[in-house]
Amino acid sequence: MKISIHRSRRAATAVALGAALALTATACGDDGSGAGGDKGADGSGKGKIVFWDNNGGVRTDIWKQVIADFEKANPDIDVEYVGIASTEYQSKVDTAIQGGGLPDVGGITASMAAAIAAQDALEPLDDRLAKSSLKGELNTSMVESLKSAGGGEALYSIPTSANNGVLYYRTDLFKAAGLAEPTTWDAFYTAAEKLTNSGKNQFGYTIRGGAGSIAQALDAMYGQSGITSFWNGDKTTVNDPKNVAALEKYAALYKKVTPAADLNNDFTKMVAQWDSGTIGMLNHNLGSYQDHVKAFGAGKFRGIPQPVGASGKRVQVSNPVDGIGMFKSSKNKDAAWKFIEFATSQAENSKFNESAGQVPSNTKAAKDAWIDKAEPTKLAAQALSDGSTTIVQLPYYLPDWGTISKSDNEPNFQKVLLGKLTAKEFLDTFAEQLNTAQAEWKEQKG
Repeated sequence: MKISIHRSRRAATAVALGAALALTATACGDDGSGAGGDKGADGSGKGKIVFWDNNGGVRTDIWKQVIADFEKANPDIDVEYVGIASTEYQSKVDTAIQGGGLPDVGGITASMAAAIAAQDALEPLDDRLAKSSLKGELNTSMVESLKSAGGGEALYSIPTSANNGVLYYRTDLFKAAGLAEPTTWDAFYTAAEKLTNSGKNQFGYTIRGGAGSIAQALDAMYGQSGITSFWNGDKTTVNDPKNVAALEKYAALYKKVTPAADLNNDFTKMVAQWDSGTIGMLNHNLGSYQDHVKAFGAGKFRGIPQPVGASGKRVQVSNPVDGIGMFKSSKNKDAAWKFIEFATSQAENSKFNESAGQVPSNTKAAKDAWIDKAEPTKLAAQALSDGSTTIVQLPYYLPDWGTISKSDNEPNFQKVLLGKLTAKEFLDTFAEQLNTAQAEWKEQKG
């Protein structure tokens, strides 16, 4: 079967186009801190700094608490909080890079680090981190994920949290069926089949076939194959025969042990479907934990790290890591760094992530008492820090990663579920697009 191949745009073209489109968005007022490329200044370490929250509304209350704590500990620094919705944040930053008005500090996630760094708008933070109280206290995999996402040459964002992947399962249904906990992929497949009675509308698993399906499919592939790197030289491992076999097995679950509606389910529909109470297992992240508590109560389900493969090791793809970056144009970088350092200290990072329900980046915060009361977060934090998990870093640094992993291949993954495309055809297409994008990115870097 012949499949059309999307040709990646060159990095410079992607950045320029994104910036041009962003200029049509509503610009924020100029706070005097300049535009992208402005070298800024260290400043006095006192006075005013501006902080842009990349998840305004959702995280506004907790950030205001952190800021209040910071201003109390640093009475000679004032922090102006600006909350921006996550869907608008990238365009606001791009607009300010071109026209001025960048803040001193702002949220920089793994998925946006490369695009902003490519416009020469972010300050490298490696040296400041090496000399700070945070040295040796941050989760290594989160730091590596953000550094890789920015292109691998510098760290442009200090991690605050990770929203790790979780396998939720109904403990009451497993107990009634005499099933072992799905800590291995073999146990997962056995449970998915045994818990299914389609005539009674009971299913062992819900698979994500709509928006966001690719990341979940990649997690299942690498988790089963045990392949620990996304690249082998300049070629992706996505279509390695072991990954092809893993995807064939995973995709075969559709309609056999899953509802037919899964074909079009994004995370909200998938979570709501699981919470209706007729499905045994769900792959999602820590963000839906409270929804499940409301649906079942804490005693009827568990959220555990992803299953381990045949080797006995857990392999999973990198989950979104959130962080705080410093904009190069800041005229008060020393004060901006004080805020970043304070916000990711044990006490504040713990407070932030207890509110957000995510894994703290500060390893001391990950051992605080509240973690014991939120079991999925506790287990995820342990898995990310105890050496039991290998993280396969996704190529967030590629300008076309978002296009390739969403609009180009989500429809093709649906064809795999429907049996209209083989797993090999799908992954070969995916691999060709990735290899092209990687080659163009390397050429652009020079």
